[in-house]
Amino acid sequence: MEERHKNIERAIDAVVESYSSDLEINNLGVVALPNARRVQEALAHLRASLFIGFYSTRRLTSENLRHELSKHLYAAEEILVEQIERAVSYEQTTGRSGPYTECFAERTMREFLCRIPRLRELANGDALAAYHGDPAASSIEEVVFSYPSIQAVTTYRIAHELLTLGVPLIPRIMSETAHAETGIDIHPGAVIGERFFIDHGTGVVIGETAVIGNDVKLYQGVTLGALSVPRDKDKRKRHPTLEDGVTVYAGASVHGGDTVIGKGSVIGGNVWLTHSVPPGSRIFGRPREEAPDGEAG
Repeated sequence: MEERHKNIERAIDAVVESYSSDLEINNLGVVALPNARRVQEALAHLRASLFIGFYSTRRLTSENLRHELSKHLYAAEEILVEQIERAVSYEQTTGRSGPYTECFAERTMREFLCRIPRLRELANGDALAAYHGDPAASSIEEVVFSYPSIQAVTTYRIAHELLTLGVPLIPRIMSETAHAETGIDIHPGAVIGERFFIDHGTGVVIGETAVIGNDVKLYQGVTLGALSVPRDKDKRKRHPTLEDGVTVYAGASVHGGDTVIGKGSVIGGNVWLTHSVPPGSRIFGRPREEAPDGEAG
């Protein structure tokens, strides 16, 4: 036992010594970063508030609805005010962004909470899209409880609102939580319309500047990615646009900020596409062009 303790102490000494180097991950002597576990707790409360009829641990009625919602929204607000304050303090200390106005976190959460009714409308549309878009779905209840698309897209919609309100770090923690849970990677900066459905979902990647219209359906393994660009130019649009009613089948990759998939088009499985197609297109098989290197980020 004593030898085991000595081994642990030697390991601790070695790790402490490693902090004397200039590793970018050291993060010593700066303000506290957001706590990922606390952000995940807040996310769970927010998901519950959107689907409270599915998350309540007791029979939900009009009489107890307000109390059940209060438990989740008060908790989410308290956690996120603290975590947003940490995030903006860190960003200002490192000089990456800011300055932020006084009481930024409280004002941001006040505005975010006002958007929850609209988020519930969007979540309802996403659930209906999954139900109507998958013949294997037997009910809306089955969709909400068991479809990874609902978990991933709901998280995206929460994270996207926080990002549009100027919150740093927190939206990415949320989106990567859903990525780990579902295998679906949606950057919170993407713009996604109503009634969006990802069937099966595993391996789907939607990049930061992607724009997706209404009534779009993706299958597993789809990438809406970027063509490689220098980092100093990465603020331009790098990811494709999918107009209303587009369907993209499994394994297809659509790349490039200038690429627009026209309304109602269908992109077949395993297609690699780096150019625009007009509305109503049907693209199957590999296009004849030589595909350049692409990335999803």
